[in-house]
Amino acid sequence: MQHPHEKFMKRAIELSRFAGIEKKTGGVFGAVIVKDGEIIAEGYNRVMGDFDATCHAEVDAIRKAGKKTGNPLLEGCVLYTSAFCCPMCLCAAYWAHIKEIYYAATVDDAKKYGDFADVNYYEEMRKEIADRDIKCTEFMRAEAVEVWKEFHKMPDRAKY
Repeated sequence: MQHPHEKFMKRAIELSRFAGIEKKTGGVFGAVIVKDGEIIAEGYNRVMGDFDATCHAEVDAIRKAGKKTGNPLLEGCVLYTSAFCCPMCLCAAYWAHIKEIYYAATVDDAKKYGDFADVNYYEEMRKEIADRDIKCTEFMRAEAVEVWKEFHKMPDRAKY
């Protein structure tokens, strides 16, 4: 008897093969988003195919699911991904309110077999802003905060 999650993970893994081995659009990463037992969106890595550093499988699937549902919040949805999420994709899942994530390969697997150094990004995020490899400098905060204050007063402002 098949495990209830097996067909969804198999599809994510198929998409990873499609991306990395067949199409060569990026690394071997595939993802599906499931709601109420049905796949509502699929994604695969297209970083090299689209020349877009953000076109990871999970982000691709999240974008498509949002368009399909007409809602950026994917309440009650489950993400199946062929490898554990990089920091960007993990945060995207949080932003989308994904309920649960199932992953196949680990971060260490991606580093060992694909030379993907996402583990370095996890370490980078733990650092203080001033100690990170990318220099970040606060600039024109007062002007930006004025717009935030205006936004805060709007009763019909975007909330998510």
